[in-house]
Amino acid sequence: MVDSDPTISAPARDVTRLPDLASSAGRVAPVRNRMPVYVDLLPPCNAGCPAGENIQEWLRLIKAGDPQAAWRQLTQDNPFPAIHGRVCYHPCETACNRAGLDSAISIHGVERFLGDTAIEQSWSFVPPAQESGYRVLIVGAGPSGLSAAYHLRRRGHDVEIHDASRQPGGMMRYGIPEYRLPRDVLDAEIGRLVDLGVRIVTEHNVTDLLAEQREGGFDAVFVAVGAHLSKRVDIPARDAGKVVDAVSFLRDVASGERPVLGRRVAVYGGGNTAMDAARVAKRLGVEESMVVYRRTRDQMPAHAEEAADAEREGITMNWLRTITDVDDDLTVEIMELDDDGKPRGTGRFEKLEADTVILALGQEADTAFMHTIPGLRFDGDVVQVDTRTLMTDVPGLFAGGDAVPSERTVTVGVGHGKKAARTIDAWLRSVPVPERPKHPVVELDELHLWYFGDHKRGAQPELDPAARTAAFEEVVGGFDTDEATAEAWRCLSCGNCIECDGCLGSCPEDAIIKLGKGFRYRYDYDKCTGCGTCYEQCPVHAIDMVVDGHPDRPLTPPGAITPGGGAGIEAAVVAASRFAVAAGERMDVPGLPENLDEPVHPDAPANTSQTGQRR
Repeated sequence: MVDSDPTISAPARDVTRLPDLASSAGRVAPVRNRMPVYVDLLPPCNAGCPAGENIQEWLRLIKAGDPQAAWRQLTQDNPFPAIHGRVCYHPCETACNRAGLDSAISIHGVERFLGDTAIEQSWSFVPPAQESGYRVLIVGAGPSGLSAAYHLRRRGHDVEIHDASRQPGGMMRYGIPEYRLPRDVLDAEIGRLVDLGVRIVTEHNVTDLLAEQREGGFDAVFVAVGAHLSKRVDIPARDAGKVVDAVSFLRDVASGERPVLGRRVAVYGGGNTAMDAARVAKRLGVEESMVVYRRTRDQMPAHAEEAADAEREGITMNWLRTITDVDDDLTVEIMELDDDGKPRGTGRFEKLEADTVILALGQEADTAFMHTIPGLRFDGDVVQVDTRTLMTDVPGLFAGGDAVPSERTVTVGVGHGKKAARTIDAWLRSVPVPERPKHPVVELDELHLWYFGDHKRGAQPELDPAARTAAFEEVVGGFDTDEATAEAWRCLSCGNCIECDGCLGSCPEDAIIKLGKGFRYRYDYDKCTGCGTCYEQCPVHAIDMVVDGHPDRPLTPPGAITPGGGAGIEAAVVAASRFAVAAGERMDVPGLPENLDEPVHPDAPANTSQTGQRR
């Protein structure tokens, strides 16, 4: 595993902060010059989720003992928690602040628990309150298309998906093997969309998009075709039958076929598809399944956990090798990295035995049917769109997922579907696309970690590597209720009040009023002296100190106006005063120097203009 793996515990750290006695002064003055305010900040897990889930909130609802409410909160943004809990590469966990304390929360494990529980309990989506009268065509029943259909249907639109495959799911069905995503889980979560009123037409290949829209009476179109076409390279091969592409291979296996591969298989490529192809070949009974990749392990695009799982299952890795000829065996050239880290040939060759070569060198989206539409712009296989709205240059024609320039993952596709549904809805109703400003992201160093103890990350059960390759049984198991709840309780609730009563108990002036469960607190500023005790003890940074009377001018991060030297609260108030002067305001703060260019601390920087000259 690489160091960024969220399951790796961080080294122990001292979480007690010491005051800077050299640059700080008394916290209470005859006239209050700062004041506390309650804030809501953006947790890094939420900020890092491509599907836009409110992760912190559904974890809170699990902690509150209401998994169904947690599921409903989660599915406001993502209709596929059981799928995502299995196949998402969880960038939310990479961003998780808890990783800096001990180890990241197993967000994907808890998400899977909610998804599996919903299937077991037959939870369903609430139908729209009223019909809009608009019809939307979606081309492609993969993650992006299905997500868009779900969100559009919730808004009351009549949604119809046209897909060329025999069953819906796109690459979730035909690209992700069953040992990672069981088909009954996929069918259950797609079936819930059908129950909501989404119509899916399969084995329907769209060739003339504008005619399809016109004849079906659709008011808008969302193109969400997947990257089902394999990239190929010209490799001399005496027997072309020995060479197959990974996408076709995985699709055939997912469709129930069991191709004859021989005793040894070589997979050419270093991405996640290559890892899947090598692991599937192993499950089909080959004696040796190997990966041939022209770069190093650190440079391979496959996610670290995918490569690690492949190696645990006995897949052989051949780094810095490129295939030059396919005959009775393979001829590979040994590569080396140049000074820029790029592979180059050495002129040295070796032989590898292989009965079948599977090419996994990348994929392209099948957007050829769109090239006849006037006004569209393409960059290779992807169509250009407005990144804010996902609309193409043709009004009413939107695109997302693999069809546009982006990272090609299930979660990114689902996020595109949600964004497209929001903008399509606005376009149909002739209203502006709603802007959704985000709060500042709260980082680990902005929390008061003394409140939180060490709690080990929960581990999901896994099949023994020796038993995995005997069949396509799911490799990773799920959490039970107790395990999922315990994992949810590890959440630090970064940046949002948890109603711990810490501020209430710490205030020496009795200036905090508790408003009741779920309503948090408010300040009585007639009593508050601005001492900052409430801020200093708040474990989750749900309180900021601001310039008195100016809640938009924080003195504490994130967003603090403290100068670069961090010369204490006085310097921050000086900075706020400069801000006020620049805005033409007068701000009287006791104890401030009359000349605001004068530093309040010998090490504090003097005020300079943007040109670097003193004013």
